[in-house]
Amino acid sequence: MAAAPVRVDVVIPVYNEEKVLADSVARLHAFLSDHVPHDWRIVVADNASIDRTSDVAREVIERFGDRVALVHLDQKGRGRALRAAWLGSDADIVSYMDVDLSTNLEAFPKLLSAILDEGYDVAIGSRLKRGARVTRQWKREVISRGYNLLVWSLFPRRTFHDAQCGFKALTRRAVERLVPLVENNNWFFDSELLLRANQLGFRIAEVPVEWVEDLDSRVHIAKTASEDVKGLLRVRFSPP
Repeated sequence: MAAAPVRVDVVIPVYNEEKVLADSVARLHAFLSDHVPHDWRIVVADNASIDRTSDVAREVIERFGDRVALVHLDQKGRGRALRAAWLGSDADIVSYMDVDLSTNLEAFPKLLSAILDEGYDVAIGSRLKRGARVTRQWKREVISRGYNLLVWSLFPRRTFHDAQCGFKALTRRAVERLVPLVENNNWFFDSELLLRANQLGFRIAEVPVEWVEDLDSRVHIAKTASEDVKGLLRVRFSPP
């Protein structure tokens, strides 16, 4: 008897992305069609956009059919959007990437291979692992490396380098075990997820990626940095 096809959900969390959403989904759809031999679906997770993002998503669904789905939330928060999309999915592997597709899509099959062929529970893109190629402003580079140095100092036994790259994939088992433990619903969601995965012994694969900074990023650096530091201290001193 033939094995059941592997089902993969690729989630794109969005907030007020009416201008880029259709093009990004079209590019992603074309890439997955050509390079991912599994039963995949793109899920647009709209976290309380106040522009036409949801309307654009529906237009994309009309174009591509059941290969694209929409999850709409009434509250903001990237982590909240991922939580809803992942826990609401029954796919074997759930993943996500930023809507700007800053990470070169060529690395996505490698995430899937780490899970399906090598037995990892979590696979993440890394801008800090040897072999990665990164293009961004020096200020963001310094902040990113400073943050990851702080993570390293608080969690010296961690098995990953880049906590914040918006390019990740997890098994169904990992999602169901880890996501309910994550308290943060915003940008720290990624870091908390990985740190809890480490604490519980989940295997994390790290794939070097090519990454180009989106100059229209919606991340508020000062606010996010404060949230991250508080989150790191909370996770460090509270067991899962």
